[in-house]
Amino acid sequence: QVRLVESGGGLVQPGGSLGLSCAVSGSIYSPTAMGWYRQTPNKDRELVARITLRGPTNYADSVKGRFTISRDNARNAVFLQMNSLRPEDTALYYCNVIIRSNDYWGQGTQVTVSY
Repeated sequence: QVRLVESGGGLVQPGGSLGLSCAVSGSIYSPTAMGWYRQTPNKDRELVARITLRGPTNYADSVKGRFTISRDNARNAVFLQMNSLRPEDTALYYCNVIIRSNDYWGQGTQVTVSY
């Protein structure tokens, strides 16, 4: 049973930074892609950042230059460093991995950017 455990969300003031982590367990295969999505009550879930097994990344235009995704293949973990946070970054952030063409999701971690 593949399991994703996220951590690192919380409350931060505008301009601040947060780091998210996601640890993947229960699979003998390395994820071909790992990423972060986010969702607010009034919007569809959207891709924030993704990184493939060999390293290429892609980002939503709204986070380019502020967020950095990375992965540790030995630990089957993916990270999202978020800098210069804005109120519009407030959302529930989900970790996503693709293993042998199957999608797996974490339970979500709340990020709130506010004074």
